[in-house]
Amino acid sequence: MLLPYHIRNRVEAGCDEAGRGCLAGPVVAAAVILPKRFAHKDLNDSKKISEGKRNILRPIIESKALAWGVGVVWNAEIDEINILNASFLAMHRAIDQLAIQPEALLIDGNRFNPYKDIPYDCMIKGDGRFQSIAAASVLAKTHRDEIMAKLDLEYPQFDWAANKGYPTTKHRAALLKYGMTKYHRLSFRLFAD
Repeated sequence: MLLPYHIRNRVEAGCDEAGRGCLAGPVVAAAVILPKRFAHKDLNDSKKISEGKRNILRPIIESKALAWGVGVVWNAEIDEINILNASFLAMHRAIDQLAIQPEALLIDGNRFNPYKDIPYDCMIKGDGRFQSIAAASVLAKTHRDEIMAKLDLEYPQFDWAANKGYPTTKHRAALLKYGMTKYHRLSFRLFAD
């Protein structure tokens, strides 16, 4: 069962990202502040639930959250600052969107660049332990999937609606056949050895 709050007497925003390992498209992060009594039986790490359940959870989270935000860092910026820093920047941009200033941040993972003077805790596998991080995981994933579905309309040969920009066999084969697009991350190893 996911825990509602790390420390119950403060307003916490859970933060997570999606798309770090992709060859194309942006990295997307979300920040979510949930009400203290929020609970949903299907809420979990977005990687552990189906696409259908994620799409059902997204409007529930967005309507019930006290505040939520989504931050996007596109591939050209990823190439400039590297994927780790881009992930932190996407989280910062998500936190910037919050209508309520959190008193603390719960970050999925083991590293983070501080945001203003807000204290933070890094939580390894936090998206499977804390509701607010799981909610951020769902929002980051669904918002990124939506972006990749739109990019798929522009470049259908890469099958981004299905693979979301990850290095699947079909995606790699399309790279060999058609070459790179303006959405590919040039700092990544696009072609398999």
